[in-house]
Amino acid sequence: MSIEKVECGACEQNDEARPSWGPGPWSAEPENRVEFRHAGFPCILHRGGLGAWCGYVGVPPGHPWYDQNYSEIGAQVHGGLTYGEHCGGHICHVPELGEPEEVYWLGFDCAHAGDQPPGMTAFDYKHGLPGITGQVYRTVEYARAETEQLAEQAAAATEHPA
Repeated sequence: MSIEKVECGACEQNDEARPSWGPGPWSAEPENRVEFRHAGFPCILHRGGLGAWCGYVGVPPGHPWYDQNYSEIGAQVHGGLTYGEHCGGHICHVPELGEPEEVYWLGFDCAHAGDQPPGMTAFDYKHGLPGITGQVYRTVEYARAETEQLAEQAAAATEHPA
């Protein structure tokens, strides 16, 4: 995994809030962003609001999912797809040689019911709240596995378009 700092509001907020998260499985993880490639697609892991990991896969022009509303794509990923946008802000990358400059990013987040973003844990603790039992922190490894699964589904969609 390569880690690259990119300026963004969520990154800055997470950098400031991270000390308040206290110790937890997030303590040894990358700060805010990880870039990699899987199944021929660029991928990004990024901490969103409250420190929850989000995963994104960039599909090129000509891909069946390119420019499609994420709610109409039948990909199976944690919590369902929650993002579909062209390159912009912190959800963007430097294309590799021969790769199209413009990709359409599809993504998901790990801040759904049953998920435990570290920022919520800190909020509950700070305000004397017991927190919600049964919540699970979705690690960077979990988010990467889900992102890789999404990239594999994107690859399969090019082989067998709907």
